Amino acid sequence: MTHDWSRYWRSPDRPLEAMHAHFERHVYHRHSHETYSFGVTEHGAQAFTCRGAAHTSAAGMVMAFNPEDPHDGHAANALGFTYRMVHIGPALVTDALEDATGRRAGLPLFASPVVDDPALAGALRALHAALLDDRATALRRDELLTATVAAIVRRAAASPVATARVSTGAMAARARSVLHERLTDDLTIDDLATSAGASRYAVYRAFHAAYGMAPSDYQRQLRLRRARDLIATGTPIAGAAAASGFADQSHLTRWFTRYFGLTPGAYRAAITH
Repeated sequence: MTHDWSRYWRSPDRPLEAMHAHFERHVYHRHSHETYSFGVTEHGAQAFTCRGAAHTSAAGMVMAFNPEDPHDGHAANALGFTYRMVHIGPALVTDALEDATGRRAGLPLFASPVVDDPALAGALRALHAALLDDRATALRRDELLTATVAAIVRRAAASPVATARVSTGAMAARARSVLHERLTDDLTIDDLATSAGASRYAVYRAFHAAYGMAPSDYQRQLRLRRARDLIATGTPIAGAAAASGFADQSHLTRWFTRYFGLTPGAYRAAITH
């Protein structure tokens, strides 16, 4: 009896896809992708051939395939393997690597299809989880995509792409204003980049340097403050969640508790007694 399973996600408007799977018996025929493909093995080990050599990706290792890299794949033993894979179109990679002046570097190449780097593995897991999470905001997904591409190129590409230093003041302030003005909108990092007159990666780095957190974390904080104020003035919790940009009441409750140390219901009860 096979225990193979898989889950797939595809962006409706960008060359971006993600897969989460466990295979014990499935064997990939030799194939390639038009995209860059970055993966992390979570459990077990996957054996494959690529660029004329045999490789094994064990738990915690990262896989990095260039566009049109032919490869196959199968479980290294009877226990199978579980892995997460993200397929990113070359255009998105160049967008993520654009420097503060608007210059675009050439596409990176990865010499080894297997990289043993726990930091990169963690970044890929976080990106993948956000892509498959229906509650993740577009801004959070874009941030993780930009940061993960930059990190994997910097740490694993054969010719790492240098990143320009950017000024943090006015650029970050303009992005912050957009977050305040469009509190409940499902903003993307491109929205912030357009407002700041900078690249996606530059505005992300500038914002983090100026305010000590990613734009998506700042956005969530603003929404939580709005929800708290609404609850304090008598708005039902579900209504406060909707008016503050949260997916639903349970989504608000989870983050409210993490930020304030008590549930929205407990907060409401505390301030009305």
